[in-house]
Amino acid sequence: MRVATAVTATAVAVAVAHAGPALAGIGPLRRRLLPVTAGIGDPHHVALTFDDGPHPEATPEFLRLLDTAGVRATFFLLGRMAEAHPEVPAAIVAGGHEVAVHGYDHRLLVKRGPGATAADLVRATAAITRVTGVRPRFWRPPYGVASTAAVRTARRLRLRPVLWTCWGRDWTRNATPDSIFRTVARGLAGGGTVLLHDSDHSAAPRSWEATLGALPAILSLCQVRGLQVGPLGEHGAIYRS
Repeated sequence: MRVATAVTATAVAVAVAHAGPALAGIGPLRRRLLPVTAGIGDPHHVALTFDDGPHPEATPEFLRLLDTAGVRATFFLLGRMAEAHPEVPAAIVAGGHEVAVHGYDHRLLVKRGPGATAADLVRATAAITRVTGVRPRFWRPPYGVASTAAVRTARRLRLRPVLWTCWGRDWTRNATPDSIFRTVARGLAGGGTVLLHDSDHSAAPRSWEATLGALPAILSLCQVRGLQVGPLGEHGAIYRS
């Protein structure tokens, strides 16, 4: 009985050590205890971020809209997609936007072993650097859920983890431009980081069209509130360091 209890306790300890960073995925806890990881920066600024690209059809549409609005953003890229469509991340950088790492594949990291996790992040960082000529500084785990192995590897690669303070729930089949705008607006505040998606890679087919439709209203709301919109690298001194 004592041996069995000891084995169970060890297994629990290992699981907690592996998945502990996943607690940062809980929004209120993250914002209170880990404000930098949550994406809280300059109170006069909003960081605009996009996940799951690059998408060969969607991302260029977002780039055109942002260029017209005179706004720059941060794109968290998947290494596999960057390799498949290298002209798109190149266009992101050429447009003055920032590229960051979302992983090589969009998989839940707490279900992967340390070796596979490290390989994923290393491969993603190398792929994005290779196709853009820029070494990323930021990393966001798929689903916003990290593991100890992922955090350690990101630190070794000098990637700073950044999640978000509000999102649009724009990956769902029922999302509309209005629902996305209202969801973002409820959580939007100065110093926040907005999460949207410029791809349907891990979302409902063509869900990005609703996001594209919501973006002008989101940018207008920021303007009305006197908030400057830009990439994470302009989100305050702590993100520039």
